[in-house]
Amino acid sequence: MTTRIVVISAGLGEPSTTRMLADKIAASASKALGDAQVEIVTLRDLAHEITDAGLTGFAAPRLQHVYDQVMSADALIVTVPIFKVSYPGLFKSFVDAMDSDAIIGTPVLLAATGGTARHSLAIETSLRPLFAYLQAFVVPTGVFASPHDWGSSGENALQRRIDRATGELASVLRGGGTGRSREEDIDLFSDTMLSISNPDLR
Repeated sequence: MTTRIVVISAGLGEPSTTRMLADKIAASASKALGDAQVEIVTLRDLAHEITDAGLTGFAAPRLQHVYDQVMSADALIVTVPIFKVSYPGLFKSFVDAMDSDAIIGTPVLLAATGGTARHSLAIETSLRPLFAYLQAFVVPTGVFASPHDWGSSGENALQRRIDRATGELASVLRGGGTGRSREEDIDLFSDTMLSISNPDLR
């Protein structure tokens, strides 16, 4: 049976690094699962419908189709930009108009982009509590990408984080838990950790 994954990209720009991150994670998830059917939804294209749904309480057919996709998905990948330590209002409005029980128990991989590595904890402080409220099952590793990660010195570290997170998602979908163990160490001298700790790279 084919695994269905819906990727939500909440980037506001065009082009968007958030969409670029969504594409990279989607490709890694497809590789990790092999038989996955991955659908990417860009919220920017649905901005008017999302706003209308918030005002009227009803989703237009095109937006309702997306909510139906989300509810029937085996897993979700959510990528958002971070502004001032939180996700944008468009994403929040999308979630507000969605049924509150739509993703109970659904495995979710959280990812975000930001203009500085100092935003990296926003996944834990903003996104993870939201999905805890929605009673989704969030995999341990969140993927954050700062400008450093898109350069040649940080790209490999970003891909390793992506592959680790999608590996956890694939393991959950196969019934093997997160695939993580307490023996795994965090490399304090990895490109990611060095970019966060070095002010010159912010």
